[in-house]
Formats: sequence, structure tokens, C-alpha cells
Amino acid sequence: MDLTVVKNATCTFCGCVCDDIELHADGVRIVKTKSACSLGESWFKNHTAEHLYPDALIDGKPATVDAAVDATADYLIKANMPLVYGLSNVTCEAQRGAVALAEMVAGVIDSHTSL
Repeated sequence: MDLTVVKNATCTFCGCVCDDIELHADGVRIVKTKSACSLGESWFKNHTAEHLYPDALIDGKPATVDAAVDATADYLIKANMPLVYGLSNVTCEAQRGAVALAEMVAGVIDSHTSL
């Protein structure tokens, strides 16, 4: 099968916005990256727009979004200093909400860049 090569692709995963990445796609998936770090490579190779999962899971089982929100609230209320982590690929508004949530539940917040 022929590969499509995209040069100078931009990765938005961590916020560095590297724009010198070369991607090789087989028509369905990105199968090879050049000049991407390990985070960017994983993001490009595993990120899909396909809807492969249910809207929500509770204990690994499909659930409604409302049930998942209730379960999440319960987990957060019972947690001792919960960690809000990640947020590299979300909007500023979502980050602001995550910080407010961490403050509300006496949690801590960190980004994957601390790795």
C-alpha cells in the first residue's frame, strides 16, 4: 500500500507546537513519524476521530454521561487531595475549569510536562 507523506506537520500535544514533523499515513492511520518526540509520536499514532468507545464508562462498563458525572463527583468528594492531571490538549476555558475544580475539592493540579 502507498503511504501518504505530510511534511511540516504541527503537533499541538504538549504546547511546544513543533512544526517540523513528517508523518507517513497508510490511508487510515499514521504509521510513522519523523522529528516528533515520544509524546508527539504517541499522539499522532494513537489519536483518532473514530468513535470507538461508549460515551462513558463506570468500572469499565458502559454508562450514561449523567451516571458518570455522578460517579465522578462521588469519587472526588471522597478523595484525599485528588490530582487533576494532563490538560495539554484542551482549551484555556477547560484548563480554567480544571483549576477551579481542583481548588473546590482541595486537590492538586499538574501537567504532563512535569515528566
